[in-house]
Amino acid sequence: MELRQLQYFVRVVELGSMSRAALDLDMVQSAMSQQISRLESELSTRLLRRTTRGVTPTEAGLAFFREAQLALRHAEQAKRAAHHARLSGTVSVGLAPTTASVIGVPLMRAMRERYPDVRLHMVESLSGHLSAMLNARQLDLAVLFDTHVARRWSVTPLLEETLFLIRSRKALLADADADANANADAPPRLRMAQLRDVPLIMPTGLHGLRSTLDAAFARVKIVPQVVQEVDSLAMLMDAVDLGFGATLQPWAAVGRYADAQERFHLAEIADPKARRQNTLCSLSDDELSPAALALRVVLADCARELVRSGAWRGARLLGPEA
Repeated sequence: MELRQLQYFVRVVELGSMSRAALDLDMVQSAMSQQISRLESELSTRLLRRTTRGVTPTEAGLAFFREAQLALRHAEQAKRAAHHARLSGTVSVGLAPTTASVIGVPLMRAMRERYPDVRLHMVESLSGHLSAMLNARQLDLAVLFDTHVARRWSVTPLLEETLFLIRSRKALLADADADANANADAPPRLRMAQLRDVPLIMPTGLHGLRSTLDAAFARVKIVPQVVQEVDSLAMLMDAVDLGFGATLQPWAAVGRYADAQERFHLAEIADPKARRQNTLCSLSDDELSPAALALRVVLADCARELVRSGAWRGARLLGPEA
């Protein structure tokens, strides 16, 4: 007797139909019927009563059904216990500040729930620094934006983020009050070519986002008016909030602000190539521990859930799971 036979039998009884159970389990009906017949032969008793309207359990089948359900639950519990007991140790992951603001806490929560014996070491830093740490094997995994990655890495496209021109709402209102012809209602969408005269606060070239922005400006043949360069997301957003300039960032840059809608105005950048790609990079599979392999799966799962639920605004999934 095999666990899969118990699974087939339980599903047939639950659905009351051999064909529906086969469809639900992605099997051919003849194969399903054959497995049930083998089970009945091994037990030397009839478990199902076939009728024109489907199948129903016999008295023996009903008794077997209850025990089979219990056996399957115990098997699943045993599998989870073995899985959790197998995974322990420390695993490290690097996230840029914007990425960490959205996925950091959900990732910690998911790892605590699935693998409580794994110690998670999280590093928040510029993507350029994370890339160097991954190359030095100081990290197991990192979410990076630069597509020029080392060949020995395992690389998985994760998601793509829309970029926004982010400005202080107070500064916009002040500009409108100072200029009678100004419109306080800033446009919700802009093109890169419209940003020629906008004072910008930007990260430096160490940040993966900066290379994306420089390429976007180069495509429209304009030189941006960069008034400050700041490599701290917190300081950069403080400067924007104070009206020192605007910035170009994904929505995640305001993800930590509960009052972001009142504090900032976001105008979507309409250029289709002005996007930031998030790539999940790790050491090669043969260099990763089981805990690190598990973290890679959990991180991808968290990203998919955040995007599909709408919690990661302005993002769309990449790859086969999109």
